[in-house]
Amino acid sequence: MPGAPSAAMRGLAEEVVSIARSELPGLDARIGYLEGDDVEFPTLRSVLVRAAEERTARYEQAVAAGVEGVKEPDGPVAVVVPLLAGPDGSLLRQIRQSVMESRVAAELTDVLGPHPLLAEALHVRLSEASLARADRARLFTVATAADGIILASVGGEEAVQAAGITGMLLAARLAVPVMAAALDQEGSISSVAEQLRSSGSQQLALAPYLIGPEIDPALLAAAAEEAGCATAEPLGAYPAIGKLALAKYTTALGISPQQPQGTPVR
Repeated sequence: MPGAPSAAMRGLAEEVVSIARSELPGLDARIGYLEGDDVEFPTLRSVLVRAAEERTARYEQAVAAGVEGVKEPDGPVAVVVPLLAGPDGSLLRQIRQSVMESRVAAELTDVLGPHPLLAEALHVRLSEASLARADRARLFTVATAADGIILASVGGEEAVQAAGITGMLLAARLAVPVMAAALDQEGSISSVAEQLRSSGSQQLALAPYLIGPEIDPALLAAAAEEAGCATAEPLGAYPAIGKLALAKYTTALGISPQQPQGTPVR
């Protein structure tokens, strides 16, 4: 979990974990923070170490109890899913470093996007802010609906390119132009806003292609003000985030999310 720890961040992470558990009952899902304190906000490193210790303890207890057929655990202790919509080289390096420092056999997945479900989530956040129609199939208008969308990402050029893929899916949903820009590159948002206006869009909206905690909210507000446009909320704990995180987990382990209720899964 990137970003400075806070009660809001923990609440968001817990919502995502709850969604994942509802899709796969018995899932042992834990939250690790890049900037944690190991007490209220456990670091990713400490979460991995504890998971490894608990797995070893369960095996040793089974052996001591004389359980027949017990096998020494193998395979990854955990699957680490970065709670990021798109690639962010700096944050991903920190995550890899935490995994290496734990000395635990853990598998690190790709980030959540690009993905059609993220385009859906962006659409919902825009409609909640009255910046897009909730459903194109319904013949009603939103007076404040944007005719051009700036998809705001962090992570440099690679992140902008990845956001652009989801942006194309969002553009197909909204039937308005969507362009990606970098929040962490000075002038990127305002430059894209100018491009959209020069091509005919006049009422722009900023759609954060972010889960939320990975960037200071003040930077979003400043970018929207500079570009002269309204902004939607970050993706947050939209249900698609939990489902995508679970999909990364199950794909990494080659398992199906369809498990009998109550079956523990690690």
